[in-house]
Amino acid sequence: GCDVNGPHVYQIYPHGSTGKLPYTTMGSGSLAAMAVFETGWTEDMSEEEAVELVKRAILAGIFNDLGSGSNVDTCVIRTDSSVTMNRGAVTPNDVKPYRDAINRNDKLNIRSGTTSVLKTSFAPAKFGGISLADVTVTEMET
Repeated sequence: GCDVNGPHVYQIYPHGSTGKLPYTTMGSGSLAAMAVFETGWTEDMSEEEAVELVKRAILAGIFNDLGSGSNVDTCVIRTDSSVTMNRGAVTPNDVKPYRDAINRNDKLNIRSGTTSVLKTSFAPAKFGGISLADVTVTEMET
């Protein structure tokens, strides 16, 4: 974010502590992204250079970690209060062309009504579960 003193990057760690850093990464692809920042970041970068570095860092996370998603979104917050949000700045894993190229036999498509509906009512289980009202809270020993 930006304030009267200029732009700042803060990271809030899962356990609650914070850090003011020149750049930061979080999430499952953060190690790959951090490697890109450590080799490419300089203090005097232009906005365009910084956005391209961020894109490369996110792409490194995407391609080196299966849990990192598949698109790059960028958001630039400037000291003049203007903001540029770019959803889908890079979409490296567009699967539509691959799906369109598959010739699927129509016999594999399941049509509506193929599976018959046996019941449309719902009855909750009657096994006497535990609720919060059944829990006794005691003070922790110190």
